[in-house]
Amino acid sequence: MLPETPRAELRLEVRGVSKFFGDHAALREVQLEVSPGDAVLLYGANGAGKTTLLRLMASLARPTSGEVLFAGRDITQEAAAAKSAIGFASHATLLYNELSVRENLEFFGMLFGLKDLQVRVDHELDRFGLRDRERVLVRELSRGLQQRVSLARALLHDPLFLLLDEPFTGLDRRSTEQLEALLKQRPEQGKAVVFSTHNFQQGAALAQRLVALEAGRVRYNGPLVQAPLEALGITPDTEAMHA
Repeated sequence: MLPETPRAELRLEVRGVSKFFGDHAALREVQLEVSPGDAVLLYGANGAGKTTLLRLMASLARPTSGEVLFAGRDITQEAAAAKSAIGFASHATLLYNELSVRENLEFFGMLFGLKDLQVRVDHELDRFGLRDRERVLVRELSRGLQQRVSLARALLHDPLFLLLDEPFTGLDRRSTEQLEALLKQRPEQGKAVVFSTHNFQQGAALAQRLVALEAGRVRYNGPLVQAPLEALGITPDTEAMHA
């Protein structure tokens, strides 16, 4: 359940966050704020810190220093509210391999306490073209189909903040076009999307804001149309190795 805070103030904030894995700094002093309606592209080469940053924002990891806030409070103190407001999908599908497609969605829906669970599950199955595979075990699906189920899971509770790490990986053309349309629509609906992709041209067509990461540091955070692409080493057809 979301806290009794005006929707416009339900921000996700990253304040001075650093994340170390042993002696390796995945992130250093990162500052970032995301509000409903934002469309943010995280861009950077392999090891830039994109995946780590998204996991911290999804409260799946904790920073070594600094803090991640939801609605002005430490995200760990607003765990239930944050989970109901955030949808996350990444390389790791977070699915249960021994459950079917439908069973996975039903399980996650029960965790969120969704009252109209079956309606929502049916909607996501149809949206991602999974209806004919709803009884198939996840472990028997191709990587591309698992990605579709993962996206369906992330969207099942219609989150205010959608965080996606390389969401187009393994998707066929039809699914890619559907996801692109969805990412365009959500900011128009007053919801935020933060996503990474190794295809800059694709990402730039879907975002209004660019956060460029390099070696764990933010090199640029601002309007995409004003970004100094040349100075950042980015050209329209640039593809960075994904993290």
